[in-house]
Amino acid sequence: MGGRHRTDELEGGYNPYHEPSGRRRGGRGKVLVPLAGAVALAVLLGVAAYVIMSRDKACGDGTVALKVVASPDIEPAISKIAAAYNKKAAPADGASCVQVAVSGSDPAGVTNALAGTGATTGKFDGDVWIPDSSLWVARLRSSPKGEGIPDPTGSVARSPVVLAAPKPVVEKLRSAFGEPSWSGLMSAANAATPDGLGRKIRVLPLDPTLNAAGMSALLAGSGVLQASGAGEDQLVGVLRQLSENAVNSPGNMFASMAKPSSRAPIGIASEQEIWSNNDKSKPGEVVALYPAEGTISLDYPVVVTAKDEQKRQAAKEFTAALTAADAKKTIREYGFRTPDGKAGGAISQANGLNPATPRSLKIPDAATVTRLSQAWSRLKLGGRLLALLDISGTMALPAVGAPGDRMRLIAQTAIEGLKLFPDKTEVGTWVFSTNLNGKGVDYREAVPVGPLGAKVNGATRREVVSQSLQQIKAKPTGDTGLNDTLAAAYDKMKAEYEADKINTILVFTDGVGNDDPEGGISNAAILKKLRQEFDQTQPISIIIVALGADDAAGRRQMQAIAKATQGQAFFPNNALEIRKVFLEGISRRLCAPRCGTGGGGSQ
Repeated sequence: MGGRHRTDELEGGYNPYHEPSGRRRGGRGKVLVPLAGAVALAVLLGVAAYVIMSRDKACGDGTVALKVVASPDIEPAISKIAAAYNKKAAPADGASCVQVAVSGSDPAGVTNALAGTGATTGKFDGDVWIPDSSLWVARLRSSPKGEGIPDPTGSVARSPVVLAAPKPVVEKLRSAFGEPSWSGLMSAANAATPDGLGRKIRVLPLDPTLNAAGMSALLAGSGVLQASGAGEDQLVGVLRQLSENAVNSPGNMFASMAKPSSRAPIGIASEQEIWSNNDKSKPGEVVALYPAEGTISLDYPVVVTAKDEQKRQAAKEFTAALTAADAKKTIREYGFRTPDGKAGGAISQANGLNPATPRSLKIPDAATVTRLSQAWSRLKLGGRLLALLDISGTMALPAVGAPGDRMRLIAQTAIEGLKLFPDKTEVGTWVFSTNLNGKGVDYREAVPVGPLGAKVNGATRREVVSQSLQQIKAKPTGDTGLNDTLAAAYDKMKAEYEADKINTILVFTDGVGNDDPEGGISNAAILKKLRQEFDQTQPISIIIVALGADDAAGRRQMQAIAKATQGQAFFPNNALEIRKVFLEGISRRLCAPRCGTGGGGSQ
């Protein structure tokens, strides 16, 4: 008995099967029990072999490895869906077994890699690409190398682009511009109105060249501006200001938002990015503000990039799995909405979000997206500007349409315009009349060209230029040696040309034109020089601001000078028009070096 018990224990312990009484044979049980175990093991091995053989048969030519590259924000959700998908049984006879591997990669980097533009981080080798927005697909398809990229086969998620603010400042923001809106944000970010909402609100946009949420916000905001009848100069003012404050990632934006400031911070982010920031340790720290006009959503398109037909079929199967009920549940768990706009429990008021589906704005066409992207890139270029200020005797005459003399109006004009340029802009000033720096030299350097934010003898160049303008006085007996000054300034800017900047000569005068009794370069000669030396590949444009100009011949000459360098001549009557003049000058970056020319009236 003891031996039988030990045998049972070796074979697995408690044995539920009992021999009928009276039919035992001495040591027979010791033989049958191990034999039964061996038979069971053989059966199990046979079943396993059958399953393996059947699976190999069902998988046809074998397992297909499908590489999915997803935007980093949605990669964890896609990875979880793929893990569940990989565990499923083999498909029907003749099909391939698909094993999905998911990795995260920045959409901007993938776009550059596929288009062969920008700073690429390596070769893209995915079979399926899931960026955060169709905007990247449109940008890619507009490039020569991306023309063959197929249309997305569907969308796996949605996340509205919203305004974002720390919870403690939400009420302050509401009191500043009422209901959250793109129009309010554009107003707060307009460089043309520095005394407006910008004094109370600090806008923190995402760089649209790196973030689809940033580009979506720019498209929504510019669309609202256009619908309101705002001119190009207002859009330029907004873009100029936003380009100076843009951050390169949502993480940096949230970090900057948390820093103490006298102005209430407001940023731009996707709803999911706010959810991700507001983790369990800080629920509701940042609040999503939904623009009244509606918004554009990140749509997470599925783009099949595989060329191999077997992988394309595998991609089709996995794409279908991404729309299954379990997949949708996972998408919502990670702070996204499903493509129909429906939110899950992660999108809650307690976490600073509104589960109601926001109103949708239509994504503009590809041409609009391209135009706005190029505008942003051009405005991000640095500027190098040499300002020439007329201090001839006629500048002491009364200004037209404004109190004070022309010199004072010129100085006030320049000081106002200076406010619109960021610290990195390189600026210098000359004054000109006749014989200012010895016989026959009609100009004198007042402040050397350099960054406005750089120090010059203990003060910033911006402060030095402003002080110089405040102290400037007309030379009572001086004439207007404009042509000699322009020739020297053009030679200097050519010799010091900087390719990564917009190089400009800005002339402040009273519209009389050249008036040099001692001769110097004639009107015809300066036009010939400028026309011959202007280089499309290294453009140096001349912009002329002639306040209160009432001399017809002088206007015609200045317009001709501007045209020779694809510049522009403006003739405002008072300082109140100067911001528009400067913004129109800045907006020339959007078309340089092939801008329209001319000017007249208030231009």
